[in-house]
Amino acid sequence: MEYKDTLLMPQTAFPMRGNLPNKEPKMQEEWEQENLYENVQKRTADRPLFVLHDGPPYANGDIHMGHALNKVLKDFIVKYKSMSGFHAPYVPGWDTHGLPIEQALAKKKVNRKKMTVAEFRRKCAEYALKQIDNQRTQFKQLGVRGDWDNPYITLNKAYEAAQIEVFGEMAKKGYIYKGLKPVYWSPSSESALAEAEIEYQDKRSASIYVAFDVKEPGTLLAGDEKFIIWTTTPWTIPSNLAIAVHPDLTYAVVKANDQKYVVAEDMIAQVAEALEWENHEIVQTFKGKEAERLVAKHPFYDRDSLVILGDHVTTESGTGLVHTAPGHGEDDFIIGKRYGLDVLCPVDEKGVFTDEAPGFEGLFYDAANKEITQKLEEVGALLKLNFITHSYPHDWRTKKPTIFRATNQWFASIKDFREDILSEINRINWLPKWGETRLYNMVRDREDWCISRQRTWGVPIPVFYGEDRTPIITDETIQHVSKLFREHGSNIWFEWEANDLLPEGFTSEHSPNNTFTKEMDIMDVWFDSGSSHQGVLHERDELRRPADVYLEGSDQYRGWFNSSISTGVAVTGKAPYETVISHGFALDGQGRKMSKSVGNTVVPSKVMKQYGADILRLWVASVDYQADVRISDEIIKQTSEGYRKIRNTFRFLLGNLADFDPGKDALADDQLQEVDRYMLLRLQQLIKKVTKAYDNYDFSTVYHSIHNFCTIELSAFYLDFAKDILYIEAADHPKRRSIQTVYHEVITSLVKLLTPILTHTMEETWRYIPGVTESHVQLTDMPVARDLENQEQLQGEWDMFMKVRNDVLKALEEARAEKVIGKSLEAKLMLAPNDAKTKEVLENISDLHQLFIVSEVVLQDDVANAKSYDYVMVKVEKHEGERCERCWVASNTVGEDHDHPTLCKRCATIVKRNYEN
Repeated sequence: MEYKDTLLMPQTAFPMRGNLPNKEPKMQEEWEQENLYENVQKRTADRPLFVLHDGPPYANGDIHMGHALNKVLKDFIVKYKSMSGFHAPYVPGWDTHGLPIEQALAKKKVNRKKMTVAEFRRKCAEYALKQIDNQRTQFKQLGVRGDWDNPYITLNKAYEAAQIEVFGEMAKKGYIYKGLKPVYWSPSSESALAEAEIEYQDKRSASIYVAFDVKEPGTLLAGDEKFIIWTTTPWTIPSNLAIAVHPDLTYAVVKANDQKYVVAEDMIAQVAEALEWENHEIVQTFKGKEAERLVAKHPFYDRDSLVILGDHVTTESGTGLVHTAPGHGEDDFIIGKRYGLDVLCPVDEKGVFTDEAPGFEGLFYDAANKEITQKLEEVGALLKLNFITHSYPHDWRTKKPTIFRATNQWFASIKDFREDILSEINRINWLPKWGETRLYNMVRDREDWCISRQRTWGVPIPVFYGEDRTPIITDETIQHVSKLFREHGSNIWFEWEANDLLPEGFTSEHSPNNTFTKEMDIMDVWFDSGSSHQGVLHERDELRRPADVYLEGSDQYRGWFNSSISTGVAVTGKAPYETVISHGFALDGQGRKMSKSVGNTVVPSKVMKQYGADILRLWVASVDYQADVRISDEIIKQTSEGYRKIRNTFRFLLGNLADFDPGKDALADDQLQEVDRYMLLRLQQLIKKVTKAYDNYDFSTVYHSIHNFCTIELSAFYLDFAKDILYIEAADHPKRRSIQTVYHEVITSLVKLLTPILTHTMEETWRYIPGVTESHVQLTDMPVARDLENQEQLQGEWDMFMKVRNDVLKALEEARAEKVIGKSLEAKLMLAPNDAKTKEVLENISDLHQLFIVSEVVLQDDVANAKSYDYVMVKVEKHEGERCERCWVASNTVGEDHDHPTLCKRCATIVKRNYEN
């Protein structure tokens, strides 16, 4: 007869291969049809609320790997919380206003000049909503669970209305004002920018030293000296109105090349080297404050350049004298106001010189660098020209250089409530911890936030002007505009006349004829998304402010984290979040930034199509997400190997539970074999470790702990030796049921623990687990670690056994290398413990040969010719008995049963009983 027919081999239908790209879409469709998100919310409705507030991605283009990393991390948290005692709704959102959508329509040949502002804005909204649909589909393909049918969108009427309320509350508290001052200006966007919209890139710039003749020397100088300044922006020379010196620095009149120059004493050596002075001598020194209000001549205009005092002047570079153009620099503007200087800004919104810069009208500022340098050379004021490459502010959207340009803008005065923000930053929980320092330093140095933009697609600034051009912002006007936007949307601002947007019967002392105009600038998009605590957390019944967690990329310290706490503290006095978590950027396998031009991008949709979303999710769980993370085809392949190990482990467990009914067959803890209770204990320890890691948002520990458990605890030990019991013994043998009882608890626990990460695979696995009643594992709770009786003693004994096992494995491997044995079942072991404790442990464990997967184990006090290891002496021999055809164990009892001459006594007994039954 064929004895393999009598073996209890795995019988599960759980497939070996995941085939995730085909299975996942069907599963997602099923979740949608069954309203899984709503069912989860109903199940947990009475629990404490946990809110993770979604930072809105920009609605433009397919999702990239950064999007995938972000959304999957959020999904880990929300799913874990909903399975661990909380009610955790997740409302996804989108940021929909701003320049990129305007640019996208321009690329599509939408001619905005042939339509009204309102018509163009409707085109922008249509485009944004299509982008949302596209991105929503891709986020759902990742297996992210959320209220996808009811997201928040910054172009929605209710959201815009709430944003107007935030603006109004800040204005009411005196934080909003309009003023003329230099701001970051993007000629490529034709708009002002906030600091959060600036990124620094290397730029090659002209570096020039320029001489200004002394015009009014006072009693300090002789009048034949020249002040030397240094600048990397020659195009700002036409706007020069002053030269700043530090009041406490020592300045020197230096004679060189038959000229007398004024520079800071500490900078003489550096300037002499740069200007190639062969010989020079100091003829006079004085303190900077002594030179205040001396007058120099502009190099090529009939204009004075006043010497002024400024603490911002340093000797880190340059000459110690700073070229000052109040229309093109923040320090210049501040100090210029102190001295009553004009705010000259002869550059228009496109970066082109106006007629306020005679000789350079019509030139783009960057192109004018060459013309202005030539002019300086013509008049003998250019002392040196070379070029340097330095870090320079660029527009984060267009990637082109910005300039400082003085314009009338709307500002939020952060400095007025800065201390309150800093206090809140100190209170918040930051992961990683350095995030606190990063945001604290940003806010500490922040003065004003430029919130106006000279664009079309955005939320209008709700300000009216009287006939005398006085801005009008009152509770009445704000509430009325907010109400109108909530009903009609913000497009009416561009469709209706100003008087129609005001409350009926509204009057103002600033408009005796009741004629009003309206502001046409829109708000900074960071004000849009930064108002989400009001427009989402406060507005939606299922959420609350503050949120428990904000989680975004590390670039959001200058973005959403910053704007949210600024508006939140301004309006409520409190931060809108309790914990802030940041993640790094997704880089290629070599640690480089991904770029289409370089061709090193890894696209989520392609990974999902080839490997499946669960592989991508597992990659997210496997990395240290708080730093920059690498991804490549090779890394994804390695991740899929880890996935395969977990899946095959689950397949083996399920296969050996095919005949197990937990309601009838499960054993109580005190009926389990010791080794099974030990594995049950190891499972409880894993549950504790993984639960703590989830609570600490440490997902790599979750993954690696479970992977190691599957690989080391299960596959390499427990599942391996248990085959001799599971396959060989009778179906209802107590040792077999003992193992199955533990297998059932192991797989049930592991599936729950892994559900937030391997969402699709765990749902698939759940359906094969005997005895489960819930339709979806997502409708269950996380396992809770429990204590076992005498667990400390159990732990000590079996930890010792595992150390002995390591010695035995080494001995078997050496015997295999020496050709003493082939497979381990050919071996007979003679063991001599090295100490009494080890001896006691081994004597108390039955069936050591099964645990070591050999045919026989003999314990002795001493073994001749044995090799000594850490805990035991081991001698490995080839067993002299014949191999049983059924269990493959070498035994001297093979052939004792005449009916089954090829079986050992154990197998012959089992087979006979099976046939008798």
